[in-house]
Amino acid sequence: MTQAPTPTADTVRRLVRSLLGGSTEPDVRPVAEGVAPDTWWVGTRHVLRLAPDRETAVRGRRELRLRELVRPYLPVALPASVAHGEWAPGLAYTLDAKVAGGSGEDHDVSALGEADLAALLTGLREVPVRQAETLGVPRAAPRSLEALRQSAERAARRLAAADEFDTARPERLTREAAAQLGVQPGAAVLVHHGLTGGHLVVSADGRVRGVLGWSDAVLGDPAEDIAGLALSVGSPAAVRAATLAGYGARPCLRGLWLARCDAVIHLAEALDGHCGGPPPATVPLLRTRLRRAWEPILLERVTELRDDGRDDTA
Repeated sequence: MTQAPTPTADTVRRLVRSLLGGSTEPDVRPVAEGVAPDTWWVGTRHVLRLAPDRETAVRGRRELRLRELVRPYLPVALPASVAHGEWAPGLAYTLDAKVAGGSGEDHDVSALGEADLAALLTGLREVPVRQAETLGVPRAAPRSLEALRQSAERAARRLAAADEFDTARPERLTREAAAQLGVQPGAAVLVHHGLTGGHLVVSADGRVRGVLGWSDAVLGDPAEDIAGLALSVGSPAAVRAATLAGYGARPCLRGLWLARCDAVIHLAEALDGHCGGPPPATVPLLRTRLRRAWEPILLERVTELRDDGRDDTA
């Protein structure tokens, strides 16, 4: 296999000059520091993404097509490509116009922002599955909540030993509850599968103005996006948004517990991996996600699930 070239600031500048023209040196800088950064700020108005391998290039090309399919169904902005092509043989790039607003990691979502999230979930459910599948969006089988529960219980014990988590707290996912929260028969929907704070564009007044990062989208379990929102904006806000979008108790609670289990497992894995040295830079964010996911909600205390699936949507 041919080794992919390492993108440098000079590589990016040459590419940007060929796309945008101009006589001055474009201001370029990596979005995140790394050995081989593949996402760059270009001035204040553009973002350049360089696929580091062929698999990422395929997903990037699919994302361009998917964004155009999804755009009419959503009330929020999606990135718009100014130019796209190959920056190296077989490796794609896209130069996108920057979506105005800040990161969801830095801004709280307001009540109106929750309504924006509800409209986002509603729009995703309305995207024609067959058209998305034609674009190459893969189907993803629902995760086993029982298997996830068992992994989370082991991770919770490790976190408790490190004084990171209280295993005696009243909220607990039982084997019986995991069985009740299994996915009910029904059509798959388009799932963003990455509704992290970094992919939510939020304005200073708490409105959700855009959604980034569509390369991991799948056709599958909508509870995965509810879970993503629980980690990003907190469980109460995520459940309120999902309820406004027409989801009933079962998918809301399933999303809640997907998020809680994921949060426990991911923090435990990060802390296990540092071997006594400084904790990874991701630990503060993972701690915040754990706190958000485990915020109590009234729904889990008052809901009695039926076995006929009628509580899946409003």
